[in-house]
Amino acid sequence: MIELKHLGKTYRTADQEIVALDDINLTIRDGEIFGIIGLSGAGKSTLVRCINLLEVPTSGEVLVDGRSLTKLSRAELLKLRQSIGMIFQGFNLLEQRSVLRNVCFPLEIAGVNKQEAKKRARELLELVGLSDRETSYPSQLSGGQKQRVAIARALATNPRYILCDEATSALDPNTTRQILELLRQINKDLGVTIVVITHEMKVIDQICDRVAVIDHSHIAEEGRVSEVFTNPRSEIARNLIIPRERTVLETDGGKRLRLKFDGETTSGPHIAEMILACQAPVSILMANTKELDGVIYGYTIIELPTDSHQADKIILWLRNSGIAFEEVE
Repeated sequence: MIELKHLGKTYRTADQEIVALDDINLTIRDGEIFGIIGLSGAGKSTLVRCINLLEVPTSGEVLVDGRSLTKLSRAELLKLRQSIGMIFQGFNLLEQRSVLRNVCFPLEIAGVNKQEAKKRARELLELVGLSDRETSYPSQLSGGQKQRVAIARALATNPRYILCDEATSALDPNTTRQILELLRQINKDLGVTIVVITHEMKVIDQICDRVAVIDHSHIAEEGRVSEVFTNPRSEIARNLIIPRERTVLETDGGKRLRLKFDGETTSGPHIAEMILACQAPVSILMANTKELDGVIYGYTIIELPTDSHQADKIILWLRNSGIAFEEVE
């Protein structure tokens, strides 16, 4: 388990202090895939680098399996880091090494003999689907293949945890999906706890169990992905789920409602039933749904008729039907 307690990070320059993290408190449970999402500059990359002390916190504690990292000696910290793999946005492969030797690199640092290191590296290349590219060099690989090598390298020392810092942001959508599926399979088969840093809600949707939303160096909210997706409490979460550039259509109708579907109310033609029951038209301005753990979650934004009597009938029908909704601007 990873615990962050009152974590803070301040960068000091000659004439100012920049607060990157302020009083961060999070618990990442064993075996889960935990997402941390935020806009550029929110502090998410600093946060993930504090977990393995690539960035040393200014205040607070980082505990991994009950051990406070800031209290370890350098030798103890280097040993513990073998249990924490890391995958970077830019792959960070060694260009002068072959694929096999890139995966062997952390094993060499750990003092594993060459034959055992090569055997382990080949097993991992088989796992990530690159057993036929062990003699290739990074310049001969696609972006997705490079990230697969980076994943194999991160797994080399049998880590309990993997930290992914924007690991798919440089990849195309199809390759991103494949890499996320690979990470999900690694989590399932090997029981590795994965922390995913991203600015994309679709990445969180596809892979994460829980998510924390970071905004201006603070945690804005935290919860299961399905809860945050269907009922975001913070403005930043709402903006990430419904980006500002995806605005609803401009119309001259009545009130706008956001219908929230939480998995229990997604089956059935609800809007069609509502229109037939109320004998009142509505406009569908926007809709977005996601499948999480085999259950459909999402929302639909509708515009009610300008006739107040018809609008009131629809609102009453929604309340009686148990469909959660809220008025939006």
